[in-house]
Amino acid sequence: MHKRSWSIIAGVAAASLALAGCSDNAEDAANAPEMAEDGEPALPAIPVMGPERKVIAFGDSLFAGYGLDPRDAYPEKLENALRAKGINADVINAGVSGDTTAAGLQRLEFTLAAQETPPALFILELGGNDLLRGLKPDETRANLGKMLAILKKEQVPVLLMGMRAPPNYGPEYQAEFDAIYAGLAKEYGATLIPFWLEAIYRDPSLFQSDRIHPTADGIEKLVAATLDEVEGALPPAPAATPAP
Repeated sequence: MHKRSWSIIAGVAAASLALAGCSDNAEDAANAPEMAEDGEPALPAIPVMGPERKVIAFGDSLFAGYGLDPRDAYPEKLENALRAKGINADVINAGVSGDTTAAGLQRLEFTLAAQETPPALFILELGGNDLLRGLKPDETRANLGKMLAILKKEQVPVLLMGMRAPPNYGPEYQAEFDAIYAGLAKEYGATLIPFWLEAIYRDPSLFQSDRIHPTADGIEKLVAATLDEVEGALPPAPAATPAP
């Protein structure tokens, strides 16, 4: 047999072995456990179960996702985190950049009326733009109080996201503003996160260049820090109606 024939046979054999190896490697890769970011085997996904739980995330640019890909906004990331825990959540992003508490009050009833069914939870996050505009704390308190009264009348559970005034506003203003959220939560029976930016406000790297709006990484940390409170504020899912 000529050397050329041996060369062809050897080449075919090598190719066959390579294909077999690729097939084995592909099978091994398909059967390999999925790895988490820490290098450990990922836990199996929790199946999403139960009736859909509609959550309205009602706020300003901190909810709207200012400067971010829409998929990185807090409501979207929160929905993903809740579903990863097996909760059939539909989180509606009702954040509007620039909204003060007065603007939120004007659109609240329209937002509620636009829903086919009442939400399982209403997350209320407003007050930051009142701070930036130097509005009196009494105005902020009054507007938030009116919103909470409407939601209570409609029997919609509320998670109130508290804000905190920076020290440069002066101790008197700071004390008056910071007391708003705890006082209203107690008065209207809302669940409260005293300062919902607590997990990131000390780290400038988690904010965009304006030093006001979180980065995508900042949003991730906020979701992780508030997820338990959101889950705890969700009322128990209604029991399924038995088939006739």
